[in-house]
Amino acid sequence: MARVRDIGIDEVPEEVRPIYERYARDYGPFLNQVKVFAHRPPALKHIMGLLLDLADEAILDKRYLEIALVTVSKLNECRYCVAHHAPRAIEQGLAAESIANVLEETVPGFDDIDHLVRDYAVAVTNNWNTIRDQMFTNLRQHFSEEQIVELTLRTALCGFFNRFNDSLQIGMEEGVLEDMLAMGGRMEDLPVEGDTVQIVSTPG
Repeated sequence: MARVRDIGIDEVPEEVRPIYERYARDYGPFLNQVKVFAHRPPALKHIMGLLLDLADEAILDKRYLEIALVTVSKLNECRYCVAHHAPRAIEQGLAAESIANVLEETVPGFDDIDHLVRDYAVAVTNNWNTIRDQMFTNLRQHFSEEQIVELTLRTALCGFFNRFNDSLQIGMEEGVLEDMLAMGGRMEDLPVEGDTVQIVSTPG
């Protein structure tokens, strides 16, 4: 259970109920996340609404999107996001072994473009202020500027979701882990569930 109470669809303003319902039903098994976002209807409207709009337009190959999302979530050790996106990545033709080893220098089953997207996701997450121009030269060989902007947006936004989910301890929905296992994922490839860390200040 999350650190805040769940908000049901009947508690949100009528104008954002279609986004609540559609995100929970069509975007993926993210109902627990929606129930927390619903505390702030403007966030539900604009963040979940943005993701739905981007999915409707789909200018970026889902294979590359899922590589980026799994990479970021592995870097940030977000168990919730890895468990949700590993099956989606496998649906895009990626092997479970590739997902498990996405942070290795050479990922089994990855081609050059897959590695480039992975490397860019790492850079946006860990080294955003020192990315070299060569990275963008390489990206432009395979992606339009519109696609590069979306890839950057989704990569950075994933880092936000990792922190949001873990800070509020959003719980895994029923069936998510079973779905991951059914598609070849393994529990040992998920980030370890973190304990609550208490920082105690000492008199100085």
